[in-house]
Amino acid sequence: MGLLVLLAAWPAAGGGLFVVSQQGAKVTRIEAGGVAGAIAVLPAPAVVAADAGGRLYLSHPDGKAVSVVAPGGAVRSLSLKAQPFGLAVEPDGGRIYVGDWSGNRVLALSAEGAVAGAAETGPDPAHLVLGPPGRLYVAEREGHSVGVIDTGAMRRVGSFPVGDGPFALAYDPARGRLYVANVRSNDMTVIDTQAGRVVATVPAGASPYGIAVTADGRRVVVSDQHAAKVSVIDADTLAVTATVTVGPYPEGVAILGGFAYVANWFSDNVSVIDLATLREVNRIPVAEGPRSLAVAPDAPEASR
Repeated sequence: MGLLVLLAAWPAAGGGLFVVSQQGAKVTRIEAGGVAGAIAVLPAPAVVAADAGGRLYLSHPDGKAVSVVAPGGAVRSLSLKAQPFGLAVEPDGGRIYVGDWSGNRVLALSAEGAVAGAAETGPDPAHLVLGPPGRLYVAEREGHSVGVIDTGAMRRVGSFPVGDGPFALAYDPARGRLYVANVRSNDMTVIDTQAGRVVATVPAGASPYGIAVTADGRRVVVSDQHAAKVSVIDADTLAVTATVTVGPYPEGVAILGGFAYVANWFSDNVSVIDLATLREVNRIPVAEGPRSLAVAPDAPEASR
């Protein structure tokens, strides 16, 4: 738990968009449509999350570790007896929730990396997202379900049936909706978390892999991994209103301001989509194999 790395060109202040590149083992900070800085991290990072203090958290499934990147760029590693993949972090950084891919559980870690609790999940927990206070949702890829974790008791208290291969999640607090990208059934499940039921299943492109909802809750953006496109879905009608071509093999999606950002794994760049015109307006080069994106919570608008 003592590895420290500090490399150049990392702004000290919070805010901005961050993208993790798995093969390049780097985190890149994007601001004003360009690269604002990049640092090296432990090998093969998979998922990135951020807290309100400007800290970043990265999972390393092969290395059995979670990295914590301080606002100034120092990198600390937390070793785990687990295969960490999905991440969710309390806004104050007090608790880090880590999906153990091979252990079919979610671990709750303290800021120092101590295991504070564990909850069993369905098979192959993928992405995690925090919902209303006390609730964590887990995409259980091989269980065709989304698990509901009580974070106080750290136990699974329910589940929702979804499509085949649920992988990515986005939560809209205004509507109390959870959106689930089902990568193998090519659709999106919509869950009303307040009513506790699935309300719709809608087509969502070819192998929907990443998902984000706009801050106003009006649109959902889903990456279509095998089509090199994203689908833009109207949250009221649940209809696809546009498809936008991006780079090959798009994965993670994040929304900041009036733009959607999409990590294109095979072309080593991030597509920038203007949500007003629904056009790709830029591709920003990053390190090899970009997979996941996160927006610092103190930014004006953030993906959820």
